[in-house]
Amino acid sequence: MILVTGANGALGSATLAALQARGAVAMGGSRTPDEGMRRLDFDDHVSLDLAGVSTLVLISAGYAEDDQVVARHAAVLDAAVRDGIGHVVYTSLTTAGDHLGFALAHRATERLVRASGLPWTILRNGLYAELFGGLLMWASDGVESAFGDGALAAVSRGDLAEVAAVVAADPAPHTGRVYDLVGTPITVGQVADELGVAYRAISLGEYRRRLLEETPGLLPFQPPMLASIATGIRHGFLDGTAPHLTDLLGRAARDPLATAVAAASAARPDASV
Repeated sequence: MILVTGANGALGSATLAALQARGAVAMGGSRTPDEGMRRLDFDDHVSLDLAGVSTLVLISAGYAEDDQVVARHAAVLDAAVRDGIGHVVYTSLTTAGDHLGFALAHRATERLVRASGLPWTILRNGLYAELFGGLLMWASDGVESAFGDGALAAVSRGDLAEVAAVVAADPAPHTGRVYDLVGTPITVGQVADELGVAYRAISLGEYRRRLLEETPGLLPFQPPMLASIATGIRHGFLDGTAPHLTDLLGRAARDPLATAVAAASAARPDASV
């Protein structure tokens, strides 16, 4: 049986659906499980029961400080070793993202995966096209962003979920492999053109100010994380391509520009009017 962690999250739920669509015997695990899921709370080690699981799809448990994320991943990997998991598939971060503010937890987890002694595959996921579009800020006359004229080799979340399902359904050929799953580079200018609106680039300093002063609800680690994405895109560190995504999909990738446009459009203040 394949078990997907974080199965109530966006990537986890899409991965579980993709596995089930392929006819794989798969179930989800979650801190807040739906019916038919297994309760897995990485902060509650007693809940980490992986008995009967042959392949574990470990969806990164981000949205916390590095030490907490790495401790969570270490706990579930310890449980995987204890319960005799046959293969671990870990959803990591694109190689080009080494400088990003949330890269350390991913790279530390990759070390833990390798050190576990279990057969493994690491999926280094590119940044989502949905994120690229969703981070654009709407103004009265168009969109604003600190991405400048930089491009992102964006990839749709659905394609990343499908790749995870492809690998997890037959993991043996992918043992010991690290795949860089990035898409076609897109820019904010292209998104704005598709939306039929103007685009104005703002400085990184102005973006950080807005995050700190005008964006309620952000956790302390999130402003520097988001700022690191902006500077990485702006200065051309996240626009590299690789063939692994389409090779594993066995088809062309979903259009990241259309996906980003849809996300930006959905975030428009008058989108529901």
